Amino acid sequence: RHDNGQRMYRAPMTAVRPVRLNRRAGLTAGASLVGLSTPGTAFAVGEPASMNRQDHAPGTAPPHHPGSQVASRLRDLADARGIRIGAAVASRPLVAEPAYGDVLAREFSSVTCENVMKPGFLQPSPGRFDFQAADAIVAFATAHAMTIRGHTLAWHNQNPPWLERVAASGENAGAALRDHITGVLTHYRNDGPVPVPAWDVVNEAITDTGALRDTLWARALGPGYLADLFRWANEADPDARLFYNDYGAEGMGRKADAVYELLRGLVQDGVPVHGVGLQMHVGIGARQSPSRPDLAANIARLRALGLEVHVTEMDVKLQTGTGTDDERLAEQAQVYADILGTCIEAGVTSFTFWGFTDAHSWIPGFTGKPDGALPFDTTYAPKPAYHALTRVLAGG
Repeated sequence: RHDNGQRMYRAPMTAVRPVRLNRRAGLTAGASLVGLSTPGTAFAVGEPASMNRQDHAPGTAPPHHPGSQVASRLRDLADARGIRIGAAVASRPLVAEPAYGDVLAREFSSVTCENVMKPGFLQPSPGRFDFQAADAIVAFATAHAMTIRGHTLAWHNQNPPWLERVAASGENAGAALRDHITGVLTHYRNDGPVPVPAWDVVNEAITDTGALRDTLWARALGPGYLADLFRWANEADPDARLFYNDYGAEGMGRKADAVYELLRGLVQDGVPVHGVGLQMHVGIGARQSPSRPDLAANIARLRALGLEVHVTEMDVKLQTGTGTDDERLAEQAQVYADILGTCIEAGVTSFTFWGFTDAHSWIPGFTGKPDGALPFDTTYAPKPAYHALTRVLAGG
């Protein structure tokens, strides 16, 4: 999911059933949850059977005591506090596991596609778009009164091979990327039948040291390419809220300063950027998550630019801490509570987890270690982190 100085896991691509872009059409033919797959059959569209890190077969999470049944839904409590509560969604378990969809619909008011809105899935060959898997998630969200965050229009990973070749050649790279952005946002225009209100336009363009990342797009289009991407997205859908999204820039520090300066420059230049996504992949243990004062100060300065601030991909690793299972789960719950509480106080308007169940988390596949980084365990039982989140949302 991220290139944060560790090895990059690259998801295998699968054959998809491409369709030509119908710029004002509704759901692509067959784009229903039933049409995606049925249990016991090969998963033929959207995400590969082996999946990428987000859908990697989870390690064994530390045992805990689930306790009583859920008393109050996260989404109801969040709505009362004026904040969206969201989860990244994988296509395969949404089809294959009834509990996955049940908990998702019950607890969350916002969804983000983990994979199937990335370029490698949406445009597997030049000019041929496949919206089927993404449209199915949008349809699920719409049916359950959930909003959708689009993720992502431009990234240095999970691009189709043909697009990487175009970028490497330097010929027509800008036109190819602009056509992709235009095709996707035309399909998901907010005045059309399949609206997606907000998009991560650019993902992870700054390095951990605060420099502009040396990506295929930076090499092909030059250092000013970020502004162009936001302008192209705005031209395709003037009603979409457009975000810059990154990890490791949540608290104060060198990377956070670089992200702030990037956004300040874009705003000063009149570039149509409306918000920033703070991914919030953190852990328990010393210096594994931003302090509350640093997080609040960073959010404040970003909002002072006129930007909306979302938390877009939160999870809290257990493997970074020590102690008994119960002690680590209690510390994890406190990290979730501290960050959510700070974000509510600071004016964050959307708070999304990168998944919601330890049965489908990218962490074990990326680190090679078992973990339990999300609010629900592998059986969909609420963990101490879940109950801590409900207490914060309830004002406790």
